[in-house]
Amino acid sequence: MTKTVLTIDDSRTMRDMLKMALIDAGYHVIQAVDGVDGLETLGAHGADVVITDINMPRLDGFGFIEGMRANPDHRSTPVLVLTTESDAAKKQRARDAGATGWIVKPFDPVKLVDAVRRVAA
Repeated sequence: MTKTVLTIDDSRTMRDMLKMALIDAGYHVIQAVDGVDGLETLGAHGADVVITDINMPRLDGFGFIEGMRANPDHRSTPVLVLTTESDAAKKQRARDAGATGWIVKPFDPVKLVDAVRRVAA
């Protein structure tokens, strides 16, 4: 059974890069442009793994993760944060919100897919 990955990033280029890496690895990919869109997309389609940016308009990654974790259906869905941020306080804030892991941009497609495989297992 193919696993579904929801990617949330306000950058079309980043969404395209994520989609290419994940489809090449055999995943079904659905996309959202910010945290609000991400919560709507997750509610409509569900996902086995979520990859989200932090800095986005309307609702940032922290708000998305908190909103997602507030829904019992998505309390245990793994969330990988993909961001240019590497600040320890932000990493801790993401963990406190319910993030599973942290990947710094620019990402290595092989390491990204490896991280998705690990959390989706």
